[in-house]
Amino acid sequence: MAALSAATPYVARDRDLHNRALVRGWLYAVLLVLFALVLVGGATRLTESGLSITEWQPIHGVIPPLNDAEWQEEFQRYQQIPQYTELNKGMSIEAFKSIFWWEWAHRLLARSVGLVFALPLLFFWVSRRIERGLGPKLVGILLLGGLQGAIGWWMVASGLVDRVSVSQYRLATHLTLAALIFTATMVVARGLAPHSEPAADRSTQRVAGFIVLLALVQIYLGGLVAGLDAGLSYNTWPLMDGKIIPGDLLILEPAWRNFFESPKTVQFIHRLGAYTVFAVALWHMIATRRRLPGSTHARRATLLFVLVLVQASIGIGTLLMQVPLHMALTHQGFALIVLGFAAAHWRGTKGAYRLPQDVVLRS
Repeated sequence: MAALSAATPYVARDRDLHNRALVRGWLYAVLLVLFALVLVGGATRLTESGLSITEWQPIHGVIPPLNDAEWQEEFQRYQQIPQYTELNKGMSIEAFKSIFWWEWAHRLLARSVGLVFALPLLFFWVSRRIERGLGPKLVGILLLGGLQGAIGWWMVASGLVDRVSVSQYRLATHLTLAALIFTATMVVARGLAPHSEPAADRSTQRVAGFIVLLALVQIYLGGLVAGLDAGLSYNTWPLMDGKIIPGDLLILEPAWRNFFESPKTVQFIHRLGAYTVFAVALWHMIATRRRLPGSTHARRATLLFVLVLVQASIGIGTLLMQVPLHMALTHQGFALIVLGFAAAHWRGTKGAYRLPQDVVLRS
């Protein structure tokens, strides 16, 4: 009896670690679906497909048109909006189908990620595999996903009446919230992972967290660039419009509008954001390698800088090549990789979540 009692903490610890591994594996699967969703969303934007479905039907919209009559009905709805009448008048139904499928796939993936998150969450909760303190985090992510669906329709609605494309404000909000959900999921997943080293010092933690914030801001700026098609102009680097600091950056009134509505200013600010992320990641790598030489934290900081460097190269290449589809999607996808690794690194500097049955094992 005494031996059984002494073994109880070990059994509880093994059970908690096993449950964490299951939950972590599920969250990694969610991250893969989120990554695919963001890429398909990017392709939907780049192919100007986002307005091809003019209604929000969360349930019925799962089923695409199944016959010629249904296709004609869907096409007639699209023919009522400004994008068709001003840009695509005379489009064939076959051309319409090509943009319709991108938007349909994007919405289907969005519905799928909701199920991939909600159903396993319910199972883990009912089977008591969700430890105390983790539930609110996971429910918060689920609620953000629901909000994201509403914002997605809010974005689409902005292009159905008076515009030929969606609002760049709403597009950037939609993209940034997707990135925030991705970040939160990664942070929770890595908080459940075992860590081989103790937490880093506070300074290292703060800078790692700051890089995550910078990456999110840069993704927001990228959303503005995409919404304004700002990458299609000023396709030179390092000069922009022939200068390091181009002129006419504040020609709109009031001045704040330039930072959201002027393609030239938005692209320039996006460039400055990239330089800032690069500089902070470089400084973080050097400081961490000096402060914690040979540690996992230092190795992650180094890899993070390498990823930022690769992303900067992809961004420059995308600009110089005048934003071809494959390069633009690579740039968007790699931005998510940088963000995800930055979030994992930040969580790694803080260490794993404390186990519910956190006991001191004594010989």
